[in-house]
Order: sequence, then structure tokens, then C-alpha cells
Amino acid sequence: MNRVTKRTWLMGLFIFILLGGLVLFLWDYARNGDDWVSFTGSPHLYNNTNIGAGTVTDRSATMLLDIGEKRTYASDTTTRKSTLHWLGDRKGFISASAVSHYAAEMSGFDLVNGIYDTSGTGGTATLTLSARVQNAALNAMAGRKGTIGVYNYKTGEILCAVTTPTYDPDNVPDIGENPGGEYEGIYLNRFLQSTYIPGSIFKVVTTSAALECVPDILDKTFTCYGKVEYGEESVTCETAHGKVTLKTALAKSCNCAFAQIAELVGKQNMVKYVERFQVTEPLAFDGVTTARGNYDVSKTAPVSFAWSCIGQYTDQINPARYMTLMGAIAGGGQAAEPYIVSKVSVGEDVTYEAKTTKTDRLMSGETAETVKSFMRNNVQSVYGDWNFPGLNVCAKSGTSQLGGGQTSNAMFAGFVADESYPLAFIVVVENGGYGASTCVPILSKVLTECKAVMDGE
Repeated sequence: MNRVTKRTWLMGLFIFILLGGLVLFLWDYARNGDDWVSFTGSPHLYNNTNIGAGTVTDRSATMLLDIGEKRTYASDTTTRKSTLHWLGDRKGFISASAVSHYAAEMSGFDLVNGIYDTSGTGGTATLTLSARVQNAALNAMAGRKGTIGVYNYKTGEILCAVTTPTYDPDNVPDIGENPGGEYEGIYLNRFLQSTYIPGSIFKVVTTSAALECVPDILDKTFTCYGKVEYGEESVTCETAHGKVTLKTALAKSCNCAFAQIAELVGKQNMVKYVERFQVTEPLAFDGVTTARGNYDVSKTAPVSFAWSCIGQYTDQINPARYMTLMGAIAGGGQAAEPYIVSKVSVGEDVTYEAKTTKTDRLMSGETAETVKSFMRNNVQSVYGDWNFPGLNVCAKSGTSQLGGGQTSNAMFAGFVADESYPLAFIVVVENGGYGASTCVPILSKVLTECKAVMDGE
């Protein structure tokens, strides 16, 4: 009898362990089943680290990539080049991380049926990008290195995110033979993975911080004699701007005024507001994470701190993140988080559909509205409304000095203050020289195409 009882207990314990293991497996399967199916390198879903089945289209259903063993790209050469850094190449040197993130959805996987698309053709991923706008941006860059990003700060849809240099995946150049450096950094998605010295576009951050923490900043004036001295070192302007307010200091991009504004804000507040505005924080969407920026004034002398508030010193910003900050200013202190994959479908079944999510509140509505009016004034009084017909553009240019005898990077960032065209943007042209003269003609062409696409033309 004791032997039977003992065996019964052992059998019960065995069944308990078996059932417990089954419950743990089902719980883990429910939590991670899609990750098991879509792990990188799965022969069912991947080809050279990039997703290996399915179709990718732009926002207008233009075919960008038919994925399979041969990977058939768009029929148009410019489209193939302008979208390469989002679609990946055949050998996996450039990774299509945003598309690959939805490998399980592209396969039609669900927890009950598993991979039910057995045809091997996969589903369709629809991107928010416009091939038309991408091509306009690539052509406007005219072979120069850099990136252009434009997104809808109300919905989060990225209409344009071009990286140069690029190449035609159907006609791959000899990248190894690169004496002129034209292919330097070609595998890098500069919109996501790069950081840049911001130059004077960072003055928008300093202006916002001053509005938040210096109570009477709008009543103050600052005098620019062309130089502010700090012992043997100095902050300089190319010309003496005379007496300026915060608003006119931003419009004239007066370094000397911003050195004085930096003293009023102080190190502690600048660090506080850079963190609050999330200027240096990485941005994550669609399975990709951007590079982290930098703002470190912990051991700076007064002159270095002044330059940091002007966007020099060791400041670094990521284009995608800074574009989102521009969207938040346009949106009254808060904006939609950007995304690039709008929908995935397998047959008639929609397996993924993007939803608009908001950023944290980065600044007060009052501060955002004041900065918006300042940036609108920049375009009206300096850059020229005629460059952006039919659009209420608000912007700030930047000429980021690199040292070592290098030509400065040209920067331009801002947004369109228009209910019909809620677009935030950033333009970076490496070694492009002056921000406004280089970037405004590029942006003009890109925003014209964005407007046409949004108008359904």
C-alpha cells in the first residue's frame, strides 16, 4: 500500500511538473512567439540579414521592393537610390531594420495558426515615405553628403528621409576604389545613425531655455560689438550687430548676444532644459534606435559654455531627434512620434497598422508659441518667404564649424505652421558652407513636392 501511494505521489509530481512546464512554455510562446519566428537569420524569413519575402511600397502604392532571392527593386533608378537606406542591399551591407522589424507580420504569423502564408511570397509593407519626395530630395542634394528629413508632426508619418551618398543596388559601383572619398560612409543611414555639430540651429534650444527660466528675457537687450572677451579667448560674430533683443538675436544669429544670454541661463539650467527637450536622447521607432546626441558642459570654462549655447563646443545632435523637436515646437510643446511603416498586410488581412503616439510635453505651450513666432520672423526677415510659396515656414539656419581647415556643415531646421501641411524638417549638407544659402534651395524643392503629395497632385 505504501509503495502504491509513493508511486501515486511521484506520478502526481511528474504530471504537475509537466503541466507547469507546459504553462510556462505557452506563456513564453504568447509573449515571444513572433520573435521566435522572426529572429534574424531565419531561413524562412531572411536573406543576408534582410527580410527575404514580401513586397514594400511607398505611401502611394509605388512598388519599391519585391523581396525574394533576387530582390527586385523599383524600375526607376533614382527611386532605387533614394530608398536604398530603408530597403537594404542584396548583400546585407545596408540593413533594412525598420522593414525587418515586421518580419512576423510580413509572414502572416499569428499565435494560433503560425505562419499561414505558405506561398513564400510574404505580405506587403506600406511605408510612409513618398518616392516622389525622396527623389526630389536626392536630386536637390546633387551628390553632396548629408541627409534630409521631413515628417508630419500631427500624425508621425515620415514623408522623406534621404541619406547621401547612396548607390543603385542594380548597378553597384566599385566602392573599394574610392580615391575621391565620394563613397565614404555609404553604408550609414545618416538620418538615423549620425550625429552632427548643430551650429546655430541649436540657438533655438538656448532661446527656448531662456524663455522658460529667465523671467524678463523678452524685455532685455544685448549689445554686440563683434566680440565678447573671456580673458585671452572670445566669442565672435562676423559683424557687429549692435543692440538686439532675443528675437532679433535669433534672426541675426548673433553669437555675442547668445553668449550673454548663456550667462543668464546658466549651466545648470541649460543641462536641465536640454534634457527636458530631449535634444540628445535617442529616438526609437519601428525597431530602430537613433544615435544619441551630446551636451556636456560639466567641466567647461565660461567661453566654452558660451560656445555650447551657440551650438559649437562638443555639442552633437541626431537629425531624426532634432526634427522631432522642431515638430514639438510647431505642435505647441508636443508632437507625434515619427514612424516609417504605416501598415503591413497579408492578402486581405491587416497584420499591423501604425497608430499615432505623442511625445512627452517638451516645453510649455507659451514657450513653443513664442519660439514659433521668432522662427517665423527668421523666414520673413532673413531667409525669404518667396522660397516657400504657399507655406508658412518657420526655421533657423546653422553653419557648424568643424575645425582643421574643413568647410563648415550647412544646417537648416524648422517646420511649416499650417493646418494643411503640418511638416517638420531638417537639412544637413556636410561641408556645405553657410546654412541658409546652401540648404534653403534644397528645402524649397523638397517642401514643394511634399505639398503636392499632400494635395493629391
